[in-house]
Amino acid sequence: MFTFIIIVLIVIAFVVVISTYNNFVQLNNKVKEAFSTMDVYLKKRWDLIPNLVETVKGYAKHEKDTLKEIVELRSSTYDNMTDDDKIKANEKLSTGITKIMALAEAYPDLKANENFKDLSNQLTKVEDDIANSRKYYNGVVRMFNNKVEMFPSNILAGIFGYKSKTMFEANTNERENVKVSF
Repeated sequence: MFTFIIIVLIVIAFVVVISTYNNFVQLNNKVKEAFSTMDVYLKKRWDLIPNLVETVKGYAKHEKDTLKEIVELRSSTYDNMTDDDKIKANEKLSTGITKIMALAEAYPDLKANENFKDLSNQLTKVEDDIANSRKYYNGVVRMFNNKVEMFPSNILAGIFGYKSKTMFEANTNERENVKVSF
């Protein structure tokens, strides 16, 4: 009888371990899928930036520092970045885009430019898509991180090498109002 109880406990433990491991795999794949979805929109924005900067350059010649910062950031190769590098680069890019859009308010001719309006509309659509995909990504990361950090699954997370993922958060610059002064 005692042997039977031991065997049942071992089988139950084995099923729990397998179930927990499979849950980690499933959640990890969801995180990857969510990041990939967001990554498509981030790449789209990444590719829009040079056109936007070139359009603004002609109107805002004395705003070279803002434009230079964005061009330098944009010059790195997006496809070779890690997921964390992509998150950090896009946080900085968001700040730069906000500054460009604020600059446009100061230049009525720029705001009236059809090319700028078209780029601005595309950027607005992409930013909305990014915001929605960030929400989904962060929701999936929250579920994954809960599994990694909560007892008893945190023990198995350590054994299987799963670690908490980085959330996509607004940086402090995005939380502040943009100040444009001439």
